[in-house]
Amino acid sequence: MKLTFETPLAPYQRLLSAARALVRCDAAALLRLDHDMLVPVAIDGLSEDTMGRRFAVARHPRLSQLLSSVQGLRFPPDCNLPDPYDGLVAGHPDILPVHDCMGAPLMVGGRLWGLVTLDALTPGALGDVSPGQLQALKAMLEDGIEKQDTIGALAERAEREQAVSRALLQTSQQPRQLLGHSDALQQLLRDIDIVAPSDLTVLVLGETGVGKELVAQQLHAQSGRRERPLIQLNCAALPDTLADSELFGHKRGAFTGAVQDRVGKFELADGGTLFLDEVGELSPTVQAKLLRVLQSGELQRPGSDKALRVDVRVIAATNRDLKQEVSQGRFRVDLYHRLSVYPLHVPPLRERGRDVLTLAGGFLEENQHRLGARNLRLSPQAKAALLAYDWPGNVRELEHLVNRAALRALSEQGRGARWVAIEAAHLGLDVQAMAAEGSAAKPDDSTGWMAPIGESLRAATDAFQRRWIVAALKRHGGAMAAAAREAGMDRSNFHRLAARLGVKTN
Repeated sequence: MKLTFETPLAPYQRLLSAARALVRCDAAALLRLDHDMLVPVAIDGLSEDTMGRRFAVARHPRLSQLLSSVQGLRFPPDCNLPDPYDGLVAGHPDILPVHDCMGAPLMVGGRLWGLVTLDALTPGALGDVSPGQLQALKAMLEDGIEKQDTIGALAERAEREQAVSRALLQTSQQPRQLLGHSDALQQLLRDIDIVAPSDLTVLVLGETGVGKELVAQQLHAQSGRRERPLIQLNCAALPDTLADSELFGHKRGAFTGAVQDRVGKFELADGGTLFLDEVGELSPTVQAKLLRVLQSGELQRPGSDKALRVDVRVIAATNRDLKQEVSQGRFRVDLYHRLSVYPLHVPPLRERGRDVLTLAGGFLEENQHRLGARNLRLSPQAKAALLAYDWPGNVRELEHLVNRAALRALSEQGRGARWVAIEAAHLGLDVQAMAAEGSAAKPDDSTGWMAPIGESLRAATDAFQRRWIVAALKRHGGAMAAAAREAGMDRSNFHRLAARLGVKTN
C-alpha cells in the first residue's frame, strides 16, 4: 500500500477555497493569530511568498481593526490605511494596489482564532457582499476549523506549536521557523516529527547555512524536554584548554585562574537538550572526553572527585563528512556511532525549489519593519532570478542578499512610497544585472536568463523556464525525479511542463 502525506496546512487550504467560492474576489487569506502575529495558513489568489510573511498586528492597522470588530467589516475603497496585500495579488506582472477589502474575525472554541480576509483590485467589487453572506462565510470557516482542530494530527501539531511558543517567550529573540513546502523540506519535517519525541541522539548533517541550528531548536521544541533548557555550544570555538571548563565546569582552584566554581554546559542542560554545533571541529582530546560522558551519563568537574550524573539529550551538527573524517583518522569511530544514532540531512537550498520565494518573503517582512518601509515586494524578474540562482551559501546567503537588496531599493525609492519594489539590479547577482539591462542570457545555462527587450511576458517566461529545466537536468545528470524535486514540483507535472516547452528528457 502506498502511503501519502498531507501537509498540515492542506485542510485550511480546502476550507479557504470553499469560502472563496461564495464570494467573488481576487484574493482571500486565512490567518491564524499567534500571540501578536497573524500567520498565513492558507491563501488563494495571493503570491506564494505571502506564506513566508508574519504580519505583526500592531504594524498593520487594517488587520488590527478586523480583529477588534465583532462581525467583520468592509473598508471603503478610498480608505487611506496601508493594505498588507498591496503588490501580493498573484497573476499580475506589475505590483498592483488592493482597492477593496473586507474580512472578519474567526472564533473557535470561544477564543479568537484569527482572520479571514477578502480582497479585490477593482474599487467597489465587494459592494454586493451582504452582511448575511459574510456571516455565513464566517460561520462555515469557524465550524470547519473547529472540526479540523479535533483531528489527531492537527491536535498534535498544535501542541508542538504551543511548546515552541512557550520556548519563544523565554527568549528575547524569536527564532525562525523552518519555512517551505518542497518535498525535500517536508521529508525533513517528517523525520523531525518521528525522532523529536524520543531521547535518541541526533546528528544533523548539511552544508553551511542550511539551518542546522533551526533543526536543533525544532527537535527540542517538539520533545518531552521542551520545558527544560536548550543549551548550545559552538565546538569550532572550543580550544582544548577551555574544553573541560565549557563542557563539564570546574571547581575553584582546579587550575590557575579558576577563582570560583563554574557549571558546565552538560549540567546546565540537565533534563533538557545540549546542542553541539560544528562537532566535527573537536580535537581528538576533547572527543575522548565527550565520549566518556555520552557512554556513562556521568561527568566529573575538573578539581572535584565527585561524579555527577546528568540526564541530557545530545543533538550534534556538522557540515563535515564525518564518515570520511573517521576513515582518515580525524574523528573517533566510536564517538561517530554514538552521535549518529539518528542522522538528519538538511537539504541545501538549491534542492528546495520554490521554497526560496517563501523564505525571501519572510526575510522581506522582517526587513520592512526593521527599516521602516511600508511594503517590500519582489518584482517578477527578481523572483525568477532567485529561482535560477544556485545558492552556494544556502539560506544564510539568501537572507544576507535580501537584506542588501532591501536597503538598495529603499535608498532609491524612499520610505514614503506605498511599496518598495525589489528589482533585478537590487539583488546584486550577475544574472539579475544582465536581465535588468535586457541582455541575452549568460552562456552558462546553470544561471541563464533570457529577457530581450520587446518580448512578451509569456514568451520570456517560457524561455526562462526552458533554460532552467535544461540546466537542472544537466546538474542532475538527466535524472527527471531529482530535477523535479529541485523545482518543487510533482514529477508528472514537471515532465508535462518540459514536454510543452520542447525540452527533451530521457
